[in-house]
Order: sequence, then structure tokens, then C-alpha cells
Amino acid sequence: MTTHLDWVTRYSAGQESRVWQEMRQLGARVREPAFAPEAQAVCDEMARRARDNIETLVARLREQGYRFHQNDDEQTPTEPYAPPGPKAEELLHWLEQRLGPLPMALSSWIRIVGDVWLVGTHPEWSSSAAADPLVLEVAGSRYPNSDIREYFAEEIEAWQEDQEEPFLLPVAPDHFHKDNVSGGGPYGIILPDASADAHFVGDAGMPLVDYLNWTFRHGGFPRPTVDHAQWRVISQLREGLHRL
Repeated sequence: MTTHLDWVTRYSAGQESRVWQEMRQLGARVREPAFAPEAQAVCDEMARRARDNIETLVARLREQGYRFHQNDDEQTPTEPYAPPGPKAEELLHWLEQRLGPLPMALSSWIRIVGDVWLVGTHPEWSSSAAADPLVLEVAGSRYPNSDIREYFAEEIEAWQEDQEEPFLLPVAPDHFHKDNVSGGGPYGIILPDASADAHFVGDAGMPLVDYLNWTFRHGGFPRPTVDHAQWRVISQLREGLHRL
């Protein structure tokens, strides 16, 4: 078990994987005074890099003529990204009161990143919506006229009726629903969790930061499709994106 700190300096110097490994090894101990400030600072820097990646992807997709839309028959146009709103901290406290501690990475995401929805159609890649475009909606910032807490409250209430499984906070449709096809349950994050990184459950379970790195390595569209244009588009989208 590591007791070495200086995580922020090492993270900034390119040792991202090693730093995340050390923080994950600590589990809930990462919240002890000897570790917590550095760990939270790394998570905040991760979130700033992720936000920059998302803003870059949205700009590049717009330049390429991409249509951002809902996963409905009408393909209703929608905004793909919204930074955190003024009630981000309030949402964090609300979730902690009902579920217990949130992973530091998730807290940073809610405070710094907000919501992202890259579902849409590319003019040169008709099956782009089938490539599991990045969606992570946990801050409620894309829906300023509604309260995401109402949705989460319903999910928590349903879970509390049996509690046979850990609570899965829903954060995105699965890859079928993103493509407006019947599928399974939503992607989510297991809570409560006092660790630095969150446990993301999609087609498979993995640390949230690993999922985000995998997705950004594929330009925001990590699932292969039968369309050969996917690889040409992705190679343009992913260039120069930050590693988290």
C-alpha cells in the first residue's frame, strides 16, 4: 500500500496511470487527511482535462457538420454539452445525504464538467449513433428547467424497496438506446463509494477514468460499427485530446 504523495506533480508530468493506480489501491483510505487534498486535486485536474476534451470534440463535430440530436424517432435537435449550473454543490450534498459518500472523481465531474450528450449523426458516417457516443448526465445541467434530483429520487426509492444489489446511479442510456433501439438498462455508477475513482458499469464494469480514457482514445465513439468511415472520422476527432 503506497504512502507516497506528490500525486499532482506526477500526474501533471505524465504519470497518470501510476497515480490512479496508487489512489485506487487506497480505497476509502484516500479520504484520510494525509491523502485527501492531493487526491481531490488530481480528480479536479482530471475533470478539467475531460471538459477541455469535450469542448474540443463538440467544436470539431460541429465543423464537420454533425447533427446533435435526441435518441428519438424525430431526431430532435439538442445541445451536446452544458457546464455545471449554480446548483452543482447542492446536488452533491443531496446525493451524499441519501446515498453516502461519492467517489472523488464523480464529485469533480459534477462540479467542473457538467453534462455531455454526443448522440447524433455525422454526414460522412450514418451509423455514428450506433458507436456508443459519449453520454454522461449526472449534473442535470443540460435540463435547466427540470430537476434531475426528481429522477434520481425515483431511482433511489425503487432501489430501497429491495436493496439486493448495490445502487446504480443512472448516467447514460446503453448503446442500443443511444441508437434509438430497444436495449438493456442504463449505464451507471455504483454508490456509495468513498474511493478516488468511481466504478462505471456499462457493457462491462471498469473504473470511470478508464472508461473515459478509452472513449476519448476513440474520439468519443468507442464502439465499432460496420461503417468504414468511422475510423477516418475518429482519427480526426481524437487528435491531441488529453489523457486523464
